Amino acid sequence: MTKHTLSILVENKHGVLARVAALISRRGFNIDSLAVGPTEHPEVSRMTIAVSVDEQPLEQITKQLNKLINVIKIVELEPTQTVQRELLLVKVKADTLTRGQVLETVQLFRAKVVDVAPDAITIEATGNPEKLEAMLRVLEPFGVRELVQSGMVAIGRGSRSISDRTLRPVPVPPPFVQSGTPAIQAQPPERHTSSTHHPVPAPPPGRPVAPARHG
Repeated sequence: MTKHTLSILVENKHGVLARVAALISRRGFNIDSLAVGPTEHPEVSRMTIAVSVDEQPLEQITKQLNKLINVIKIVELEPTQTVQRELLLVKVKADTLTRGQVLETVQLFRAKVVDVAPDAITIEATGNPEKLEAMLRVLEPFGVRELVQSGMVAIGRGSRSISDRTLRPVPVPPPFVQSGTPAIQAQPPERHTSSTHHPVPAPPPGRPVAPARHG
């Protein structure tokens, strides 16, 4: 079994994360890490899922995910073509004798101290999984009291984005349209022409009109 990283664009709607996770779990595969958050489009969210599966079952999972109505696009990210990062918060024992060595380890891995107590130090580190695992191996002899690690987030290298030409257009209904009622088109306004001469009313029917006398 090999580890694969899937980047999934989904509609930002309630229950989408649960449906995606349930579909993968029904296939009998464990999710190594999962991170979800907003994208450059407010109506779209992006999931980064790391799973350990074989090639054939992975293809079956992607086909099933594509059938979900809220899934827009699925891309498998190659490790050599992407930038991958995880966030780690670790609380390490550090008394007066070991504090200096712990701080040297923080500087070595380009991490930073976010909290200091008389007998412990909380460290924040960001990097790929290999870097974080190496730092934890160095810190374990001092005593790890607590550890919190986020899921992996990954983005492709270069200028190309997986959201290019993948967003579904939102249909805009025509104005004044109701169910079963055609659209009402606005009629052009009537034109009124002004004149200084008023028309002479026609005589009532049945009464002859006397001829005009000249001279």
